[in-house]
Amino acid sequence: MILNITSKQMEITPAIRQHAEDRLAKLEKWQTHLINPHIVLSKEPKEFVADATINTPNGPLIASAKNEDMYAAINELIARLERQLNKVQHKGEARRATTSVKDFNVVDPV
Repeated sequence: MILNITSKQMEITPAIRQHAEDRLAKLEKWQTHLINPHIVLSKEPKEFVADATINTPNGPLIASAKNEDMYAAINELIARLERQLNKVQHKGEARRATTSVKDFNVVDPV
């Protein structure tokens, strides 16, 4: 998988790149094809911002995270992407319910 990392207002060190790649590898446990993952790291006056866009066969994943520490921002970003991926993967299961609230009959005790 080729990971594109772009930076604004800062330089990407090999340690930051390795950390982002290691955390993104965590998404591979969902066994879906990640198409063109792109992470944008930027520095604001008091915090770091990490944005990501990843296309998947089920739809795009887009997330953003801010933190005072770059590594914490990357960790938070990957956690948000993982929640989105979990939601997309299990969307079909959530829609299939065995019973409906409309079909539920309430017996009035007499």
